[in-house]
Amino acid sequence: MMIDNLVVAVVGVGHVGLPVAVAFSKKYDVIGFDISEKRIEKLKDGKDDTRQFQREELKGSSIHFTADPSRIGEAGFVIITVPTPLDENDQPDLTSLKRAAKTVGENMKKAAVIVFESTVFPGTTEEICIPLLEEYSGFEAGVEFFVGYCPERFNPGERKTPITKIRKVVAGQSEAVLEFVAAVYGNVLDAGIFKAKSIRIAEAAKVIENTQQDVNIALINEFSMIFNRLGIDTGDVLETAGTKKSFLKFTPGFAGGPRLGTDSYYLAHKANAAGYNPEIIMASRRVNDGMGSYLACLIAKKMARRGLAAGTRLTVLGVSYKEDNGDLRNSGVIEVVWELEEYGFEVQVADSCADPGEADERYGLVLTPEQQLLPASAIILAIPHTSYKEAGWPMIRELLAGGTGMVFDIKGVLNPTEKPMDIELWRL
Repeated sequence: MMIDNLVVAVVGVGHVGLPVAVAFSKKYDVIGFDISEKRIEKLKDGKDDTRQFQREELKGSSIHFTADPSRIGEAGFVIITVPTPLDENDQPDLTSLKRAAKTVGENMKKAAVIVFESTVFPGTTEEICIPLLEEYSGFEAGVEFFVGYCPERFNPGERKTPITKIRKVVAGQSEAVLEFVAAVYGNVLDAGIFKAKSIRIAEAAKVIENTQQDVNIALINEFSMIFNRLGIDTGDVLETAGTKKSFLKFTPGFAGGPRLGTDSYYLAHKANAAGYNPEIIMASRRVNDGMGSYLACLIAKKMARRGLAAGTRLTVLGVSYKEDNGDLRNSGVIEVVWELEEYGFEVQVADSCADPGEADERYGLVLTPEQQLLPASAIILAIPHTSYKEAGWPMIRELLAGGTGMVFDIKGVLNPTEKPMDIELWRL
């Protein structure tokens, strides 16, 4: 099969799949399939609810968006990019992945190459996905169709670094498949390819990338809890320790988003199945999962010490899972908002990057435009988008009632030396 005249099908054109489809459409004829007819109709009209692409970018692309699974059979190269979340018990939920494997199996043609990009625990592709593809296609893997793995490696909603500028890991069920998958992706990406020695190794590498970050954030969060009790500013400690070249520069805060935290549970699930209890990973999860409650309780206590109790208005700036990103999935800020409301505070929320419609649909949360925020007794700078950092203390002061009150700078981005005298500052 020649790589220059391939038809590529991307199964699942959501947060991850759409950027993949757009990138591949620069080189190949691309079919963008999704089970959501509503999603497909919007994409055909140039509307991206994930807010990653403008209307002109989609209308100008050559992607054939469809909810008809039979069109998968036109493709010689199929990329599966469906979500792999957690269930209510923090266990891997492979429902969408299994459904996608079934759909592809029922519709793919002989000799097709099927590549999974969904994040999974080691062994998923070969132990779960390939058998499903064989069952529903009637074809034999490695003989009548071929399988590769290329985990997504970019932040959905991140426009500063497009997918083509990020080095990708690829793997295949054989050396020949590996080389073919590497050639196809290499024809699209500018940042280069790393060839993993096996699919299981690529799967494992993906989950530990985020798990390592999760553990490091938990460690810094625990440092901040200790230093808060000791009356020491965590930011000052990290700045001082950071003068050592080998010191890893993480900051305290939330460990959320579509994969951070989720991947830790995926790896822990497989570890437990293998008879090993991953103590450090799960201890880190407990720390990070508890940050919302910890912060809400701490803020409530500090407000009470100033005589500000139930009914007091608070403003939360930033509710997405990370800076300069409108993705609201698994945001740690949501729990802070909900718990502060349970304490009886009047909480108004603004986010310069997030979609108000998604906030309402996903969490029942009302986002208020910054210019419509009412004066508040305290500001919680939870997710410091660039617009908030650039506006700085003048914006903060304007949002406070009478220009005075409390500011909770969760990420420690505001310069304390520039703080107005009549504002009390606390940093995580």
